[in-house]
Amino acid sequence: MKKLIIIMAFVLSYNINAQNTQKEDKNSSFGLKGGYNLASVRNSDGDETDQRKGFHIGFFGESYLTNFLAIQTELTYSQQGYKIENSNYRLTQKIDYINLPLMLKLYPTQVFYLEAGPQIGYAISHKEEIETFVINNNNTYEPNSIDWGVNFGLGFKSETGIILGARYHYGLGKIYEETDDYNNVLQLSLGFEF
Repeated sequence: MKKLIIIMAFVLSYNINAQNTQKEDKNSSFGLKGGYNLASVRNSDGDETDQRKGFHIGFFGESYLTNFLAIQTELTYSQQGYKIENSNYRLTQKIDYINLPLMLKLYPTQVFYLEAGPQIGYAISHKEEIETFVINNNNTYEPNSIDWGVNFGLGFKSETGIILGARYHYGLGKIYEETDDYNNVLQLSLGFEF
């Protein structure tokens, strides 16, 4: 965990420092974002659970590499997990993460962007709620501390600094050591750039 925090602090301090040293230049920016999560889990067969609704909140730093290409780092808190309900039981897994995405953003126009990039996450809390109707199930798993995957998204950034975005996270790291389950998260975001 210490290594992850050191890496996050380094990347974010680099972006903040770049913003401070280029105040007169519009090549860097800093902002806040938050929004709605629809999180689920898929297994290796492609089957997907029901969705857990949640939210995400955090901050970001964006630096332009060219007039139409930028790189963005973020640090976000994200409520993830899943739900399963059938005739035997109702299960809700609540797994909350601190995520560090690194996104490459392409601006085909001045206000519209496409983005893609890797993400690493650290599980900070885990809560399982289970209600059995037929049998008593004591099969509980602790999630892996580290989650990783790739993100794809698009968005709109107004000249006033308001950002609307949609992003899909496709998990590549197993959630549990004992199973082949992976995170899926759809995020709808509202952001403000300074």
